[in-house]
Amino acid sequence: MHLHRIALSLCLLLIASLTLGAPSAQAQIENSGFPVLQLEPSARTAALAGSATALLDNGSGALFSNPALLTAEADGRIEFSYLNHLSDIDAGWVAYGKDMGELGSFGAGIRYLSFGQFDERNELGEKVGSFSAADVALTVGGARTWKPGLRYGAALSIMHASIAASSNATGIGLDAGLVYDDSENRQSFGVSVHNVGTVLSSIGERSDRLPADLRIGYTRTLAHLPLLVSVTGYRLHKMDGGPDDAGAIARILYHTRFAGEFQFSESFQIRFGYDHRRHDQLKVKSRLDMAGFSTGLGIRISRFAFDYAFNSWSSLGGLHRLTIASSI
Repeated sequence: MHLHRIALSLCLLLIASLTLGAPSAQAQIENSGFPVLQLEPSARTAALAGSATALLDNGSGALFSNPALLTAEADGRIEFSYLNHLSDIDAGWVAYGKDMGELGSFGAGIRYLSFGQFDERNELGEKVGSFSAADVALTVGGARTWKPGLRYGAALSIMHASIAASSNATGIGLDAGLVYDDSENRQSFGVSVHNVGTVLSSIGERSDRLPADLRIGYTRTLAHLPLLVSVTGYRLHKMDGGPDDAGAIARILYHTRFAGEFQFSESFQIRFGYDHRRHDQLKVKSRLDMAGFSTGLGIRISRFAFDYAFNSWSSLGGLHRLTIASSI
């Protein structure tokens, strides 16, 4: 059997496993283990509210959005990303891409999420030391062209979470995806499944789960305006969320991200996005609450690319991301 048929079968199997397993899900993704897997992969993606399943990208960091997005343009491209989260939480990753001709395009990356330092206290409330908590994930993947305009890809991740020195969790997960680039009509389509796998060990007595996710995306560049629009449906294997009396439209919005990117030139872009689920969960004000909204920009200078994103978390503050990429 040809390699592309094996990959396509794998992708369909993962989609089926998510869809058929949806009724037995016991909690929302936010309550799953290994939160490092749930972070937006890059500043560009974050500025677009995470709408990136079909977002064509020449960077090695596309490995985390949809492995099928890896192309030959990622060859020799190294990317660094940093997230300044709330409180003492911070995160980041580094990724590198390599093209191997007919074998395909490959990428590897390491992601981390640090929760900072915590005081360790005894039963009397006395401080006896301190400890840290963090997540780390190592990912390797690749993509190939199946038919003109159509690519498939897969990525394997090994995750490790730790609290202090004695409490650890380990898991292994698989991502797979398809992307169709209809360049003639300036549009692209994508489907991907993420974090399908198993937890090898959990922290304490709790039973951790991987934050599985089924996504479908669409992007289009307008004909008479330098604007790329993007829509992504996520968590489609489990149509949850919203008030108990929410109608069909409200539930759909809970699983949809909208975004746009003004592409003034190859050297300068302005981006914006909106995630309704995040808005509804984080909003505090009854009016003009910007929770769930995001914005950012991209600048290219010679061989370097700089992307910045700001995501509003209402009165809690905002998240700042910076991604730097260059070819070596």
